[in-house]
Amino acid sequence: MDEFALIRRHFARPASGIVTLGIGDDAALLQPPEDCETVVACDTLVAGRHFAGDADPADIGWKALNVNLSDLAAMGAEADAFLLALTLPEADEDWLAAFAGGLREAADAGGVCLAGGDTTRGPLTITITAIGHLPRNSALRRDGARDGDLLAVTGTLGDAGAALAGHADAELQLRLHRPRARLEAGRVLRGLARAAIDVSDGLLADVGHICRASRVGAAVRADRLPASEALAALAVPEEHRLAWQCGAGDDYELAVAISPQALDAAQAACLDIGVPLSVIGRFVVGERARLFDAEGKEYNGITNGYSHF
Repeated sequence: MDEFALIRRHFARPASGIVTLGIGDDAALLQPPEDCETVVACDTLVAGRHFAGDADPADIGWKALNVNLSDLAAMGAEADAFLLALTLPEADEDWLAAFAGGLREAADAGGVCLAGGDTTRGPLTITITAIGHLPRNSALRRDGARDGDLLAVTGTLGDAGAALAGHADAELQLRLHRPRARLEAGRVLRGLARAAIDVSDGLLADVGHICRASRVGAAVRADRLPASEALAALAVPEEHRLAWQCGAGDDYELAVAISPQALDAAQAACLDIGVPLSVIGRFVVGERARLFDAEGKEYNGITNGYSHF
């Protein structure tokens, strides 16, 4: 099968939304709404580093798109389309069909269409560029947090870390292999939160990015970290749970800075879409994110998160 037949069989779908010309030409054409800015994010997943080589290809397709859509969610953007650069060791029909199926499921769930991309031969690598839009000057950025703002997170933390550590509970494994980008939460928090980031590399590491961009510190309360029922049910030492919640990453929840005055409105907006928003700390004078217990004693030795190098 040549490249073009592969694309037609597994990936070609009609253009939709802001995409006026999609797969089948030299480049895609997009027309964002008037008075809006385009939001673009790109991530690469490499076999053996970001997923196991024998992982379910449908899960790989789902996760590859959602980790990119999560970056759009953190900006408060509407998701529109994506580009796919797929490097394959060989054109395995069964693998491609399953991968494309998982990718389509994720695209349908996120309301996006595949606008184009590239395929080539080589070590298994998946690069996705996600494209969205939002009203001009409304993006949630990392540099808006202020001393005194509350630190809050959507959903729960630590499930993916527990799954990576080998816990076989189905709900934990689902959170690892089938994360869902918090697109709707990002949209309802736009105009309410002052800063945001998605939790991909670990809570402390990612909140630390807000700290550096905003030139503040963050005091995170360990006793306020939200946990799922599946995680809470595990009979594990506290340091293991905290390591998963604070340093393991792959949660793809949103961590946001919110003024105390905007908290009620933000929590109500999230509740309306069925997503809990939990206050887990405060932004303070300082330079980094630090973890404390209920009595104000700082934890030491909790990993700061995943590093790519």
